[in-house]
Amino acid sequence: MRNTPRVKAHRKHKKYLKLAKGYFGGRHRLYRTAREVVERAWQFQYKHRKQKKRNFRRLWISRINAAARENDTTYSRLINLLKTSNIQINRKMLALLAVEDPKAFSEIVKTASKK
Repeated sequence: MRNTPRVKAHRKHKKYLKLAKGYFGGRHRLYRTAREVVERAWQFQYKHRKQKKRNFRRLWISRINAAARENDTTYSRLINLLKTSNIQINRKMLALLAVEDPKAFSEIVKTASKK
């Protein structure tokens, strides 16, 4: 009597092939190639989740610096002024204000530089 394919292995193969859907050529057809590509994609996903945080912080700092220079100061001076005048606002919110509401951003700069 012929041995039928193992159910667990078949499920595992299907899982990887499903995850490799949309890849070109053998990358979505062949189990081993699909597994390698999917696992590599997982590594990139992990790495880029970490990089995303750094990249957004860099973007926020660039935006704050550009807006600060329009208000006759620099990023580093602005952050120092905010800390010394005890204004607690994070970089994400500062960047959002700089883009969405420049008048409010200028008010924050004026308030920080007064103290």
